[in-house]
Amino acid sequence: MYIDKVKIRNFKCFEGWFEVDFNQGVNIIVGNNEAGKSTLLEAIHLCLTGMLNGKYIRNELSPYLFNRRTERAYLDSVAAKKPLDPPEIQIELYLGGDNDVLEDLRGNGNSEKNDKARGLLFSIEFDNKYDDAYSEMMKSQEISSIPLEFYQVQWSEFSRQPAMARTIPIKSALIDSTSTRVQSGSDMYISRIVKEFLDDKERVAISQAHRKLKDAFKADGNVGAINERLAEAAKISRKRVSIAVDMSSHNAWENSLMTFIEDVPFHYIGKGEQCIVKTRLALSSKKNREAIVLLIEEPENHLSHSKLNQLISDINTDNSGKQIIITTHSSFVANKLGLDHLILLRESKVARIKDLEASDFFHKLPGYDTLRLVLSKKSILVEGDADELVVQRAYMDANGGRLPIDDEIDVISVGLTFLRFLELATALKIPVVVATDNDGDVAALEKKYSKYKDIDHIKICYDPIEDKGDLILNGKPFNYNTLEPKLVKSNSLEILNTLFGTKHNIDNLHRYMKNNKTECALKIFSTETTITYPKYILDAIA
Repeated sequence: MYIDKVKIRNFKCFEGWFEVDFNQGVNIIVGNNEAGKSTLLEAIHLCLTGMLNGKYIRNELSPYLFNRRTERAYLDSVAAKKPLDPPEIQIELYLGGDNDVLEDLRGNGNSEKNDKARGLLFSIEFDNKYDDAYSEMMKSQEISSIPLEFYQVQWSEFSRQPAMARTIPIKSALIDSTSTRVQSGSDMYISRIVKEFLDDKERVAISQAHRKLKDAFKADGNVGAINERLAEAAKISRKRVSIAVDMSSHNAWENSLMTFIEDVPFHYIGKGEQCIVKTRLALSSKKNREAIVLLIEEPENHLSHSKLNQLISDINTDNSGKQIIITTHSSFVANKLGLDHLILLRESKVARIKDLEASDFFHKLPGYDTLRLVLSKKSILVEGDADELVVQRAYMDANGGRLPIDDEIDVISVGLTFLRFLELATALKIPVVVATDNDGDVAALEKKYSKYKDIDHIKICYDPIEDKGDLILNGKPFNYNTLEPKLVKSNSLEILNTLFGTKHNIDNLHRYMKNNKTECALKIFSTETTITYPKYILDAIA
């Protein structure tokens, strides 16, 4: 059993409906900060457990759970005396796999009204029984926040039957190495996983052993003396007061359980080691009759390169058929687990590498370059290293010495593969600028990029003028329509000779810059001399 699809509406950063499909095995969610990676994991865990941040959501309702723009639109409508319906949050999990086990969850109780779907619906919504009270409040007072006192939590199967955690056939384990939730001195997650390794006979045995603690504690002479003193001194009751081991419930041993790693309490070991231990325990859980969805939040946090490699290796080789959903910023994680599993998330837009026409290209490309495009606020794509250096310097000159990356703009050298990166940028609506040579054929260049000329977030920059000259280089006419000759055209011979420490005439300067592209670009990048840049470069950094 596995999660086939998730749909989220108005939960935190997701405005309106957001939808993403999952593989049965490993899924890697990549996105920038605030893209919704953590929220996606929270939503899945909430719909499977009814819990958020270790607490039952029914007792923790907050307006901050709602998408801020949705909340603002509602409050503005109320202020304008044209109130919209109170906003609601919906999370739907569409499940696949074992038909017999999931059959009870089948029904049309979902947003698609699909009666063949099997899954769960979790919603936070207005309770209609408060219609009258809500109407009175709207008349008598200003509303400055979502009126959660009139809301209810609904948790149901697609069959429209109430959902309960113990009857849901898929369980989730949420592992976040950046935080550890502790209750009664014990990490709740690892304690639950350890208990799942115990069969009924072992659970009875440990419960009885724990019960013996009460008698041993009570029989201790020091405790007896203390209880006599309490009986004499206590005035809070006319009855006998004493202290003892808590045995008020049949599972009291569970509440006092503490997990140790080599005699050190679990929550005192390093967070990286915690992440590894939690993941391994979840992967090796004995309860295979229950499917486990393992949700891992940015495993690269608190892990050295070798430890991260160890963890990824464990996930790759021993996932025991479990579905794994990982969020990450790490190209190492993406590459090790495979680009086929990569789900790129940006501003509620989703793309998979495997679904792109350029899929084969991105599989061969280092994951670092792929993630650079996805994680940048904006990217400037250039052909080579020399172009990258010149664009960076032009940006610094125009922006008080700041590098593009200081403003979350990444300048990426992509060779001749502009179109492949533009396909990815189109799918995720990533703002991208292409700074390219016209190579003496403006018509061919315009045809090449015609598909992208009307896309708002994509800008193609080039020199529309085709320059010509008499220079012959290596038996062929010299190309006057690349970056270096355009720089010569924009600057005086004297400035460039001074910059490069040369005394060339114009033809020899063209030869020199052609044969020393990177060296010349480095000198331009590091010089204190001010130069003039071709207009298409200035357009690219604008």
